[in-house]
Amino acid sequence: MAETTRPTAVTGVDIVPANQASWEDLQAIFGTRGDGAHCQCQRYKIPIARWRSVPLEQRRHRLREQTDCGYPASDTTSGLVAYLDGEPVGWCAVEPRCAYDRLRTTQVPWAGRNEDRDDPDIWAVTCFFVRAGYRRRGISRSLARASIGFARARGANALEGYPMITRPDQNVIWGELHVGSRSIFADAGFAEVHRPTLRRVVMRVDFNHRQR
Repeated sequence: MAETTRPTAVTGVDIVPANQASWEDLQAIFGTRGDGAHCQCQRYKIPIARWRSVPLEQRRHRLREQTDCGYPASDTTSGLVAYLDGEPVGWCAVEPRCAYDRLRTTQVPWAGRNEDRDDPDIWAVTCFFVRAGYRRRGISRSLARASIGFARARGANALEGYPMITRPDQNVIWGELHVGSRSIFADAGFAEVHRPTLRRVVMRVDFNHRQR
């Protein structure tokens, strides 16, 4: 699906840390079939060599532990949940970059960059997922904007995303856009800092204003 239009961030969306959402609400977003239900946002958490050997129930269990859903007092979680008119509609994964095993070991986005992959102060947005029936309404844009304050409040020095470049004449399937599009991050205030491939960019917000 090509990004031929650019919805703005939705007004009236409530976004909360995932530990303040219920597990049932998060699972309502992912649904019972398709990419979200199958992945449970573990694509960047599980080493590629083990991916096929980890059953769905274990992926769900891992996500539940990572998000700490249903425990508002928890000081740890792994993302944000968006609500529209009280309905859970969107998810955004955002954590320290070093928490994503597959991100640390893949060549993208490291090609041509001199970065400490284990720096816990650099955070990353790795995934957006919007519930069926609410897509292309600006939910991901709202989540991208909220991710900045979320990471900064938790001590991040910088926040990165690794979106796809989309063009009106280019077919992009929904599953490919789980990382977000370049325009989603640009609209939220991220700046492009690196382009490791023709279709992938590194977008970043620095909070401490140091040159990297």
